[in-house]
Amino acid sequence: MYQIPDLKQIETLRHIAVLTSGGDSPGMNAAIRAIVRTANHFNIEVTGIQRGYSGLLDNAFVGLNSENVCNLIQRGGTTLMSARCKEFHLRETRELAVNNLRQRGIEALIVIGGDGSLTGARLMEKEFGFPVIGLPGTIDNDIYGTEVCIGFDTALHTAVNAVDRIRDCANSSEHFHIVECMGRNSGALAVHTGIATSAELILIPEAPWQMDEVCHQLYQLRKSDRATSGIIVVAEGGSTGVSYEIQQQLALLGIDSLVTILGHIQRGGTPSPNDRLLASALGNASIHYLMAGYSNVMVGVERGRTITSDLADVISHRQSLNDSTLKLVAELKPWF
Repeated sequence: MYQIPDLKQIETLRHIAVLTSGGDSPGMNAAIRAIVRTANHFNIEVTGIQRGYSGLLDNAFVGLNSENVCNLIQRGGTTLMSARCKEFHLRETRELAVNNLRQRGIEALIVIGGDGSLTGARLMEKEFGFPVIGLPGTIDNDIYGTEVCIGFDTALHTAVNAVDRIRDCANSSEHFHIVECMGRNSGALAVHTGIATSAELILIPEAPWQMDEVCHQLYQLRKSDRATSGIIVVAEGGSTGVSYEIQQQLALLGIDSLVTILGHIQRGGTPSPNDRLLASALGNASIHYLMAGYSNVMVGVERGRTITSDLADVISHRQSLNDSTLKLVAELKPWF
């Protein structure tokens, strides 16, 4: 388990709120459960906000207690639901959100989500002095200030399981299979999936590649009979259709290939034990940090312990793949 530092309580909180925002990720429910149960342990009332920042504007508030979160830890998605809220880019909209919280006697807000969600939280604190704590929830695993985000481990298990099944088909039909993973502008999910499944080729934004070169390598591989089938794992890389572009270029070289876009199956499903433990530790720690007077920070993990990072630093940086991961990919390439 993750170690939570001993913190001196300096704030007496009576009422907090929690919301999930942006894309959902497995383990968000486990985090909500931990927040509620820890808060209740310290006699702090918890209000849930449905549909993220949109619900905050619409006063979509619901009371949470230890009883109504008792069957959440194993459920995927988020019981509070999530949404993207374009209106939150406006200062007057954020002011309305803060007023809605204060009118209900809510003294602090915990936001679970990606960098866009954390940006909204930071602005609420910066512009109106409202206490906020962020938790990293995204399968992209691209949030600065933590080694791993809530949902990444489950998404990785889902992707690996899918590629293992596709590998069976590839070996039987002698096709190259192009498998596209989510990740927005990050290749974290794709590269870990590729390593874990012994993919013949891993294409990620962090290691620039050229379409012509990739297709030529695959053509030479097929022509030499060193491999009549294979798996190519591709990160979506912020653009759609890249996998189909590869397929079209291979077809021009006379190579048949099939495309599988894993899509939202990576977001859903029962959270893995690691995600449940991570989310529980972060949810619990967020209450302790609030009671110790922390605000405008995100709680993450590093080397087996919880840490905090200033939200300004979190949203101005992007978690990058470390050099050892890229080196491992280069040295494990089976053909090229």
